[in-house]
Amino acid sequence: MSEVSLDPGMTKVVMVERVLATDAALQLIKKLRAQHGPLMFHQSGGCCDGSAPMCYLKGEFRVGGNDKYLGEIGGCPVYMDLDQFGYWKHTQLIIDVVPGRGHGFTLEAPEGFRFLTRSRVFTDEETNVLEAAD
Repeated sequence: MSEVSLDPGMTKVVMVERVLATDAALQLIKKLRAQHGPLMFHQSGGCCDGSAPMCYLKGEFRVGGNDKYLGEIGGCPVYMDLDQFGYWKHTQLIIDVVPGRGHGFTLEAPEGFRFLTRSRVFTDEETNVLEAAD
């Protein structure tokens, strides 16, 4: 969260989220949390899993100093590798869900759905707010 000055004595609070989730994704997250407990997400960088958001039990995927915390969706932290973040930092990630089988070790695989990352480019104002916050 950052503040932008409008007029003397007035402040506008601008919230810019790096990661959001659609209602469908939030419903699946809620279901998975009820089944498994606390969860976390890590945005895959490619290879075998493509660039899918991977859902794990919280703490099952080891987050390190080369991972960037992006925010939370459905009460679950979301991370991305710092090198990959360098390519994606100008976009807002929107985690969605579509029919199909998830890849790898992601928890939603047996549910018949998979998480999918959509994105949009931040506006200049949003970029300025995020840069000031970092």
